[in-house]
Amino acid sequence: MPASSADSSTTCQHHHPPDPVEATASRGIRSVIQYYLLVYYAVNRKVPVSDDSLPHYDDTSSQEQHTHIARNRNMLSETTMATADAAPPAGSGRDHVVVFPLMAKGHMLPLFHFATALAAHHGLRVTVVTTHGNLAFAPSPRFRFLRTRSSPPGVESKDALPSLSLFPAFLRATAMLAEPFAGYLASLPSPPLAVVSDFFLAFTQRVATDAGVRRITFHGMSTFALALSFYLARRTPTAKGVVDGGAPFRVPGFPEGVTITGDDVPDSLSQAEDDPLLRFMFDEILNWEYRSWGILVNSFDALDGEYAAVLESLYLPGTRAWLVGPLFLLAAGVGESSQEEETAPGSVVYVSVGTQYHVTAAQLDELWHGLVDSGHAFLWNVPSSTADDARWSPPASPHGKVVVGVGGVPQRRVLDHPAVGGYVSHCGWDAILESLTGSGKPMLAWPGIAEQDANAKQVAEIIGAGARVRAKAGSGEVVGRAHVAEKVRELMDAGEAGRRMRDRAEQVKQAARAAVGEGGTSRLALRRLVDELRRSASNVTLMTIDDGPRATPVLVMIRWPPHKHT
Repeated sequence: MPASSADSSTTCQHHHPPDPVEATASRGIRSVIQYYLLVYYAVNRKVPVSDDSLPHYDDTSSQEQHTHIARNRNMLSETTMATADAAPPAGSGRDHVVVFPLMAKGHMLPLFHFATALAAHHGLRVTVVTTHGNLAFAPSPRFRFLRTRSSPPGVESKDALPSLSLFPAFLRATAMLAEPFAGYLASLPSPPLAVVSDFFLAFTQRVATDAGVRRITFHGMSTFALALSFYLARRTPTAKGVVDGGAPFRVPGFPEGVTITGDDVPDSLSQAEDDPLLRFMFDEILNWEYRSWGILVNSFDALDGEYAAVLESLYLPGTRAWLVGPLFLLAAGVGESSQEEETAPGSVVYVSVGTQYHVTAAQLDELWHGLVDSGHAFLWNVPSSTADDARWSPPASPHGKVVVGVGGVPQRRVLDHPAVGGYVSHCGWDAILESLTGSGKPMLAWPGIAEQDANAKQVAEIIGAGARVRAKAGSGEVVGRAHVAEKVRELMDAGEAGRRMRDRAEQVKQAARAAVGEGGTSRLALRRLVDELRRSASNVTLMTIDDGPRATPVLVMIRWPPHKHT
């Protein structure tokens, strides 16, 4: 599909006689942008889909399904809950797991993948709990959905917040779901094996404890970043002192040579003690978080395992960290496949930063000039919210394309394109997994918020599969074009540094596939997790009912926001 068919894109045209090198780069950009837009339009049903691998959604709503909604309405008082099965999940709790992700795309997708892996590899019945407005995040036709009437007006997802300053208020609002969630667990004929819930949903620990159910906490972070964050959370003066110019330090139990500087301290932990998010973490999360039965980590042993013991030591004795990632690969069952076509690293750098935080017009300008000055072809996806907020529009350039406002494209497919040779990213953990473990592409880490400073250190300095922009997340510092150009060249050039990054990225990709393959560490960890849950529940007599096939996870929707009782 020609790039010009996208109304929301800005296409930069050539205005000088082509030379062979530039013509090759231009073909690479065209190839990526056409593929990018094809996938976008297919996912959003603007063109017919013939590729069975593209995601599609089941949005059917039958009279029978509406009957289920009415049948279950009284379950949760004034809060509506519905399931996709003919009745609420029944049978032995030994084959049932309840999953409750935070209402944000980056937190939901890994747990959808986890649910798929449990159902596909272990025959478990999995119930995923979310609100109606988050159904679009479910990526697989293996999930069946009910379409209920619209929820009351309001923000149901972190991604819809007009400002991240509202995130603490959003988190406090999620606690309103405690009562309906407790009602749902009480409605089950027998307790589930476990509740797997997001770190930020601390109320689920209280509800699970009251129901006599084990809770496993899920973090959308690496083991390294988790261990560092939790260690510093107990020592906030240490974190603040390092950021303010204190000496580098080593976390006890970390490998020799891994020292922490002010640039590596997660943004939220370097804030003042009255920071709303920091206060919420201490007041509402950490005291319950440490009581979790287990820790689910979207990573794998060869990449991240040497930090697991440190992480476990920060919880109650006996707590285990289960490294079962990358979950998108585990769910897809790609571990056994080594038949993928190998392609040489490409000449186009893909750029996507600022998807969840404010980027100024001045920084967007400097980034654009740096990309142009690097001499490398680029494809830059700028969210429309970022461009609108900064009142910025991209200048024209013969060296690359800037696409504004094209969202919803499966990023892994763009990174898989053979013309893409590197990725400039804010360095969220999901983005790291997509780039390194999914596509084997090195990264230029440009941290923006949260633990992304620690992620940048892990990618660039510990793993060695990328370079790092020297900017502290949350500092507001504008990174100049010269530094951007220098770092893009370091990532993309054919020199020794670039070759080492590409080699390490490819090694990480192969290690990830081995981890999720038959006999791999992540596959075995998931099996041991399920076995341990079943073993520890074996002394409980539970009712058993055969309720049919179990290969399809169930989706439970809680109406948002719950009605307050007056």
